[in-house]
This record gives sequence, structure tokens and C-alpha cells, in this order.
Amino acid sequence: MTCVISDDVTDAPHLVYDDSVDIPVLFRDGPAKRPFKQWRTAKHRAWTTPGAFPDKDGWYAPTTTWREIVKAATDVGRDVTPWLHQAPQLARGELVARVSPLYAYLGIHDVNPKHPLPHTSGRRLTVNAVYEHGTERSAKSMLGYRLGMTMAEWACRSLMGLGQTWHIEDGGPVPALENDFKDPARTLPDLWGLHEAENTFWLIEAKGGNVRKNRLTEGWEQLEEGTKVLHAYAHRRILCGASVQPQGDLFVTIDHDHHPGQPALPVKGKTAPAPGSPEDHLGESDNALLATARAQMLTYLALRSAPPSRLRTVALPADRSSRRRHAGGLTTPLERDETTHAMRAAVRAESPSDDEQARRHLTRAIGLDDFLTYRIPGTELRLGMSRRLFAACDQLHYEDQEIAARTPGLRAEDQRIAHEPADEEAEEQRRRTERRVFREAQEQERELIQERLRDAYVDGGDRQWRDLLPGQAEPRLDLDDQPDLLEAATPETYIALRRDDLPHHRR
Repeated sequence: MTCVISDDVTDAPHLVYDDSVDIPVLFRDGPAKRPFKQWRTAKHRAWTTPGAFPDKDGWYAPTTTWREIVKAATDVGRDVTPWLHQAPQLARGELVARVSPLYAYLGIHDVNPKHPLPHTSGRRLTVNAVYEHGTERSAKSMLGYRLGMTMAEWACRSLMGLGQTWHIEDGGPVPALENDFKDPARTLPDLWGLHEAENTFWLIEAKGGNVRKNRLTEGWEQLEEGTKVLHAYAHRRILCGASVQPQGDLFVTIDHDHHPGQPALPVKGKTAPAPGSPEDHLGESDNALLATARAQMLTYLALRSAPPSRLRTVALPADRSSRRRHAGGLTTPLERDETTHAMRAAVRAESPSDDEQARRHLTRAIGLDDFLTYRIPGTELRLGMSRRLFAACDQLHYEDQEIAARTPGLRAEDQRIAHEPADEEAEEQRRRTERRVFREAQEQERELIQERLRDAYVDGGDRQWRDLLPGQAEPRLDLDDQPDLLEAATPETYIALRRDDLPHHRR
């Protein structure tokens, strides 16, 4: 299937940043033996199909940033927010769990591949000495899980233009088939998503760590089980193996096939949309707004529960066009964004540093938005979002609280105190049932929730932060010039880390 690449998603050479790394990716038509050393010795192609599935199998060497990978880590995973309504501060712990294994055990090293490509960074990810010499098997398994999920999210979304990914256990892509996707007797893949340009569902299974053929074969069987449920619809099966060993490079295998069937969405005679992210369509799509708000709930809860003194706002251009999906992925690094730096400098020059009100007024007057940010404790990351996305998340949080209050098992009064260790399988089944009931209630009220989110999103752009935050305090606007800070943004979200907080670089 051919998809149209928009003018703003081109095959221009990637810029190389301080946190740029090259990720060898092997596309093939099914599970096979570990391609030993080929990530270094094989001839790689440049990645020239951003936002789309490549038309040829083989090795590719796309360049990305550590920020892009960490962004994928924070976005992918089981939705735990139904259990966080009574204690939103626990969202910080989940963000730590998603990111910390990557920081703990990954490093960066310089490489000299046999067939070097132009416009690459010459750096790749590997495991560090702590992992190699001091890590027990259980900790390696933890890294394997997080690495697999993170790199599957990165490959499918940042490289190939898939929309938001979702855990398949929450019901799968077709409401009429949700009972089959929720059947605990089925061993199904991890994730699903919709590629709008292809108008095709994707089923995704992620494997990570020291990935060998037996694990890939198990993953392929999970995908085949998913096809038994989704067989009437066209879909891709994507088996993503993120493999790394001591002294080796992190590389990704994409085993895949395409199952024919009816389109994912009705075709109304329109040209397929250009590859993009749901964030690129928030102004016109209620589905995209709900999906984005749902995906950013962890960050929202962390911001909402943060001590007011720890919150800051950063200034980004209100014109989002320069931060849409591009050839390098979903996030746009800001250190070479001359417009942003010039606008920030203008505010610093024209308003006194001790007059917060004047600075905020001038910021908005010259076309800057102030994004709320917070350094997540236990990580090296500062995460944030725009005022209008925060307002939409706030409304969704309220709607979810109302649903949770009516959902047995999620109500505070239903939380039991265990007097003896619970059976793990029974507990998992109980939680699965609670999630199913909760999701069904959300779907029943979907249209009303979307309408309310749209109103909140539109109104949020004109509200003050003190009106949106529980503490009713206006965060300090941070306009300081910080050369060591590596910032990146999407249309509505923000991520930053410091150069000296990057994984250890072994030269």
C-alpha cells in the first residue's frame, strides 16, 4: 500500500545533536536467527521513508536523539491512571519505572561500521559496565521489558508514522471484537495502533534484551493469535526485537507481514492523510484530542501533584507549525531553533527579571506560550505540556474520577486490605476485570467526554496557570539562557535534560 509523504516530512539529512545516536534496524519477513555482527558489518541503507513503512527489507541506519527515545519510554505502557485518582503523585513513580532502567544500564559508544553512511552521528547505544559486570538476571529482565516496549514505540511511531499505541488488553482496535481481545485465555500481542496514512491497524509485539529466535517465535505466535481475532480487517503484524549485549550495539529487528482485509476506517473518497501524530490534528479531531490527553495523563498527574515551588513555565512559540512531526521523529530539538531563542531573548531584554507579571504579559504579546514543566524526581527529565492540553487533561481527569467513583473495585471504599498474600493470577484477573469495566464505562460516555474536552481545550488557551493548578499559584517563568540544557518539544508537550545527564559515553 502506498502512502503520501507530506512536504514537511522529507528525506533531508538529519541534523546531528549532542544526544544523537544511530540505531541499526533490520526489516525482514519473519523471525530468524540472531543476525550476529551484521549491525556493524552489513551494508545499511539510509532511512528515506520517514512516517511510512519502508518498501524494501534489509538493514537501515536511522539517526535519532536520546530525547526521542526517552519520550517513547514515557509514553508507552499499561495505563495505570484509573488507580491514581486518589494518589496522583504516584504517577511520578510510574515515570521513574519507565525511564530509570534505560539510564541505569545503557551507555553510548563510538562506532566505525564497515559501510559508513553520511549524515549519521557515529554513535550507538550499548549496555554499560554496570550491566555487564554487576547486574543480576532479574534486573536484566527488567531492562529487557522496558527496552523492548520503548524501542517498539520508537520504531513504530517515530520512524514509521503510527498513531498512538494502546495496550491490546484494553479491548483492541474494533469495539465489536473487544471481548475476544480481552479473553484471558488468548495469548495476544502487546500493543495495537492505527496508521492513518495506510488506513491499516497494526498489531505489535515487543521483545527486548538478549533476543534470540525462540523468543521471536513466541512473539510471532502471539501476533498470529491476534490475527485470528482481527482477520476481517487489513492489518500489519509487527514483531519488534530490541537486542543488545555487552560490547555490542543496540539494534532492532522488525519481523513483519501484511494481512489483507477491509480498511480500518471507512473510505470516503478522500486522499489518505499525510503521516503525522495525533498532536498534529488536535484542532480539528476530537478523537486525536482524546487520544493525546489519555496518552499524557501520567505527565499531567505528575504536574498536578507537584509541589508548587518546583513548577516552572518555559516559553515556546505559539505557532506550532515548526514542532510538528518531521523526518527525525515526533520531538523537535530546540537548541538550533533560532526563532525560539530570539523571542526568549527579546522578553529578557525588554522586561525586568524581577517583574514576573510584566514578563508573562510580554511573553504572550510577542507570540510565546508558557508550557508548565516539572523535573520528575528520581529521573534526569523535565517534562511539561501546554496550557490547553493541561486543561483538556484536567477535564479528562475529572471525567475519569466520576467514572471510577461508580466502578466497583476502583472506588476508595472498595479497596481491600489483604490479610494474607494474594494469588498473583487471581489478582491479575481481578485487575483485568476492573480495567474492562472502567474502559466500557469510558466508551459509553465517549461522545460527551469528547465534547467536554474540546471545550476545556479551547478555553484553556486563555486561562492563567493559577486558575488551572490546585495550589492556585502562578509558576515562575523560566527564561534563563541555559546552554547545557537539551530541550525538545512537540506541538503540545515538552521534554528536557542536561548534557551531563546523558548516558555514559565510552570513547
